[in-house]
Amino acid sequence: MPTRDNPLNMNKNIKIRDLTLRDGQQSLFATRMNQSQVDRVLPFYKEANFYAMEVWGGAVPDSVMRYLSENPWERLEKIKEAIGETSKLTALSRGRNLFGYNPYPDSVIEGFNRIAVQSGIDIMRIFDALNDVSNIASTIKYVKENGGLADCTVCYTVDPKFRKIDRLKGILSGKPLPNKIFTIEYFVKKAIELEKMGADMITIKDMAGLIPPVKSGIIIKMMKEQVNIPINFHTHSTPGYGLASILTAIINGADIVDTCMMNFAGGPAAPAYEMIQLFCDKLGVDTGINKEATVKINKELIEIRKELSAFDTYRIFPAEFDISKDTLPKNVDALFDTAIELAYEKKERELLETTQAIEQYFSFPPPNATVQTAEIPGGMYTNMLAQLKQLKLEELLPRVLEIIPMVRLAAGCPPLVTPTSQIVGVQAVNCIIDENNGKPFYTTKSNQFVNLVKGLYGKTPIPIDPAFREKITGSPKEMPYDPSEYVKQENPVLDEFGGVPLAKNEKEELLLELFPSVANNFLSNKIEELYTAEINRIEEENRNKYEEDKANYENMSHEEKENRLIKGLYNYNWSSISNKENKAES
Repeated sequence: MPTRDNPLNMNKNIKIRDLTLRDGQQSLFATRMNQSQVDRVLPFYKEANFYAMEVWGGAVPDSVMRYLSENPWERLEKIKEAIGETSKLTALSRGRNLFGYNPYPDSVIEGFNRIAVQSGIDIMRIFDALNDVSNIASTIKYVKENGGLADCTVCYTVDPKFRKIDRLKGILSGKPLPNKIFTIEYFVKKAIELEKMGADMITIKDMAGLIPPVKSGIIIKMMKEQVNIPINFHTHSTPGYGLASILTAIINGADIVDTCMMNFAGGPAAPAYEMIQLFCDKLGVDTGINKEATVKINKELIEIRKELSAFDTYRIFPAEFDISKDTLPKNVDALFDTAIELAYEKKERELLETTQAIEQYFSFPPPNATVQTAEIPGGMYTNMLAQLKQLKLEELLPRVLEIIPMVRLAAGCPPLVTPTSQIVGVQAVNCIIDENNGKPFYTTKSNQFVNLVKGLYGKTPIPIDPAFREKITGSPKEMPYDPSEYVKQENPVLDEFGGVPLAKNEKEELLLELFPSVANNFLSNKIEELYTAEINRIEEENRNKYEEDKANYENMSHEEKENRLIKGLYNYNWSSISNKENKAES
């Protein structure tokens, strides 16, 4: 059995990727940090020496345009200018889908990744919601061609939790339900495939925080044994597993782990850096982080979080803790030692109780029991509830949760990660609303669900029954994405603003391609602002000239005014008046 004196492959130097400025604020504050707030913490981040900082991608480009009227490319460039080469800047993209549901042709994927790397991205984290590695291939190619690192993800997910009655029905119908789909071997196999495709590192990405600690340790250990590139572990705290799962990942050899600064951590966000640093200190693991600088970051983030209170669903501030000098009470300090021993001994229940006691001491939100029991992402749960509440049918939620496994199975068992978790959730709600109205399941279908079943988004983990595909799409045949059908977004000329094009360069054209409606409004508003500002400038210039001429005239002597009048009358084009009169007479 491994012990603290003889750990299995634990790295004595581990890298930390900070998620605060992308995933942290997206998970907790609806991605509402504006540029001036970001700017306030950048000098401290430059001192902190994190291996990497996730600052872009995900919801950031859309949100900064939609809600803050800011240019996403400028945000990235300003962060790069401030951080320099101290930390590698990271972005998150969905491979062939980039940021949306629909796939893009290689021309758009190439342009996006080239400009992203040129604008400051060092590491592009690439995931596909179906774990279809073919959807990641083109991004790997273009990121690496432009000098970036390809961080390829294996999305962690769980098997559907079928009811006993559904299993019985499957047996009786001659179509028994599958037992295991997402095994440890499944995730390791995906990592091996991605390494062969050119990945520079592999991230096991647990977006819902559903990976329990013993399993996270086993996956990391097996990946380290079979993959020769760095392994990164990413999770969230929603159901209460996150802190324990990062601990087991570290002792089993993870090269990189993801955290958020304390005031942007916990709940649906990632575990706190400070907690991981305390574990690393006890394990004798060097993170290379400047603790004093992280304290400065956290102090500024407290004030920024207060400014974001309108979007703060928890409003529970963690306990103040200066990791550079504060000591823990003996009983709390002992919890860290106990957790380490339990992690080595693989005593999962006791380990979780201990790490959750640590989080409770630091006033982090408690585990979300609903997410833990239902084994679905928190965002998926809240979206389904909101959909039902709109129709005043929230009492149907338990029934919706019952059928999610069957809806998911029928659609090829997609991982429950964004955006497929939302597609499955919306369709499950549609089915139960159909049932409530006395109609068959799938009478109401979302376009995204149809496209998923059609095969437009890629290969599902298990094949879709051709009969079901025909029922949903009208054809039993799989119809994968065809790039020749892609229609480029229009870039209209705005005559009302002096005949300028809506997008004036490749960066703006990419925003139009990736976020058509949002970018259209954003770019139109910016052009109108510039046009109005120019009109105002010219009018102000004319006013100033008039006032200057008026003042000069008033300062003239009577003789000077008389001479000016005579000169003006002498030089005036009197023939223009006679021409007008002649035209009027004719």
